[in-house]
Amino acid sequence: MLFDQAIVRLLPAMPRPVVRRISSRYIAGDHLPDATATVRALNEQGKLATIDVLGEEITNEAETHAIARAYEEVLSEIARRHLLSNVSVKPTALGLGLDYGLCRHNLRRLLGFARVRGNFVRIDMEDATTTDATLDLYRELRAEGYENFGIVLQASLKRTLADVEDLAPLKPNVRLCKGIYVEAPSIQYRDDNNVRTSFVRSLEILFDAGCYVGVATHDDQLVIAAERLAYERRLSEDDFEFQMLLGVRPELGDKIVSRYHKLRIYVPFGDYWYEYSLRRLQENPSIAGYIASDTVGRVLHPGRNGST
Repeated sequence: MLFDQAIVRLLPAMPRPVVRRISSRYIAGDHLPDATATVRALNEQGKLATIDVLGEEITNEAETHAIARAYEEVLSEIARRHLLSNVSVKPTALGLGLDYGLCRHNLRRLLGFARVRGNFVRIDMEDATTTDATLDLYRELRAEGYENFGIVLQASLKRTLADVEDLAPLKPNVRLCKGIYVEAPSIQYRDDNNVRTSFVRSLEILFDAGCYVGVATHDDQLVIAAERLAYERRLSEDDFEFQMLLGVRPELGDKIVSRYHKLRIYVPFGDYWYEYSLRRLQENPSIAGYIASDTVGRVLHPGRNGST
């Protein structure tokens, strides 16, 4: 833990090339061809993907439209190359932090573009200040007839069980994760056992409601719990999937695939790799420590294949 926190404190002072080296396994690259090549390789390994266009600190309406166009390019390439991938998008990248109506307009446009191409859009969940608005967007667009999209729920938030129960009648397609954002203790579980308990209970409710769930975790205990719950309910491989981040614990991902489960890998790319890397690593020191340790190990042992 102390090592992880030390790495996090040093990140802003590190030269950009060093941060780039540390994060290179976890970001596909700067450009769309980098992402599609990564997805192609994942598909050949029997894995699915979700592509995310990195966009941080959107400050004006023009930038939101540029992000929306970038996602249209991604969806077009997925269709053209017959890739097994959908897309994930952050509401703030589409303007949620600027204007709710602007975000809704951009998201509606993106859903329509994806629907014509038979594809799916995942609305990412960001920090707790956006939770209500993101859920409102989901409910509104579902009421308008859009079905080709899903949401994310974070088990570390104390409100999540209530959100799961409220949403269950809609049978949402949900990515369930622990949650990477650090929130106030009054609204977030900090103890690992409490987070796991919330995760498993949320998963039980979602499965029992007939929801399709992306079980997003790198936690062995939660993988085993999800397998047990699916077995008890006689769910097939088409009823749920596991999801993981690109480059994080690939050996666990290979085990999941070997057990005949679907596995979807989150594939981020774009010009904002530096901002994404700092935010992601600062908000989850354990991943920062894992990445740094792994990187040092590969430098000291060049023959390693990076699959630890």
